[in-house]
Amino acid sequence: MSFSRQRSRKVIDLGGIDLYKTSLELAKAIAKAAADKKGRDVVLMNMVGLSPATDYFVICSAGSTTQVKAISDNIEEQLSEAGHSMLHREGYREAEWVLLDYGDCVAHVFLQDSREYYSLESLWGDAELTTYEE
Repeated sequence: MSFSRQRSRKVIDLGGIDLYKTSLELAKAIAKAAADKKGRDVVLMNMVGLSPATDYFVICSAGSTTQVKAISDNIEEQLSEAGHSMLHREGYREAEWVLLDYGDCVAHVFLQDSREYYSLESLWGDAELTTYEE
């Protein structure tokens, strides 16, 4: 597994608090859980300094609503086993776009058509993108 940077940006100094590293590790765990269920085009978006709500978005695509649910379920399961509590979940019933909020990281699991339509990568174009590769 490796990550390749596509854009660069500054890391914000949090006065010695290592929140950035903790958030990044959480984002990587989400990305791995998504990839384990064949999530496609998995990317991490560094939202530090861009959004007051979260440090990272982890975005991936799926080919069917069944796969969207399987990816979402695996993320929930893997993070729960690692001791991370989910704060909120949206979209699971329809399974076109499932949002899993872990505070410092938010996972977005999309059907491919929905991902293209909402285009979060373009909407948050200033965010540093890191592509997940197995």
